[in-house]
Parts: sequence; C-alpha cells; structure tokens
Amino acid sequence: MGLHRTTAFVYAAILMLVAALNYIPGLADENGVLFGVFALDVYDDSLHLASGLWALVAALISSRAARLFLLLFGALYLGDGLLGLATGSGYLDLGIFNYGIQDLDFGFRIKANLPHIALGGIALLVGLRK
Repeated sequence: MGLHRTTAFVYAAILMLVAALNYIPGLADENGVLFGVFALDVYDDSLHLASGLWALVAALISSRAARLFLLLFGALYLGDGLLGLATGSGYLDLGIFNYGIQDLDFGFRIKANLPHIALGGIALLVGLRK
C-alpha cells in the first residue's frame, strides 16, 4: 500500500476519533468544551464523521482516490484553519456566515485552528507528492 492510501487510512481514523470525542465521558467539561478549547457541536461532529468516511472510502478505492482526497481535504481544512486564525470563524461549519468576524484572543485562535491548519497542511503536502 502506498503513501497516499496509508495516509488516507490514518486520516479516517483520526477524523472518526475526533467525531467521537464528544461522546466519551469525562473529556468535555460541564460546558461541553474539550481540552479547554474546543466546543464541538453536532455540526462539527457530522463534518468530522463525513470527512473520516470520505477518507476511508478513498483509501479503500485506490491510490488515485486517496490522493484526490488528500488534495481536496487538505485545501479545504487548511483554508478553514487559516480563515479561523484570521477571523475567529471558519467556513466548514458555516461559522463565518453565522457569527462573522469574532474578537477572540489570538492565542486562543491559534489553539482552536491549529488542528485544521496542521491536518490540512499535512494532507496537502502528502497529496502533492507523486
């Protein structure tokens, strides 16, 4: 199995785990905030689950499908993370449309958007490899 398919399988596992985080007792505080930073809701969980299933299906189909997943997913998640870093709201969960630009501490913006920036950037880099 090649790099693209292996990476897509890893992304499937990561994204499905993230989708399940809200449902593991003890991880979220009384306000539903995970790790003191993330307040994931059903829309976020659905996005992560759909992305994980997309990664899994792509990895199972072929190296070409896995590479396409990595390129598209990478661009979408990296863009979402960078927009969230700049404005406090991303577009994948429709936050930029629902909440607009938010006046959040820059340190918090980094913590909140680093997962999408890292996952998107790594996926894009791996997808760009032949």
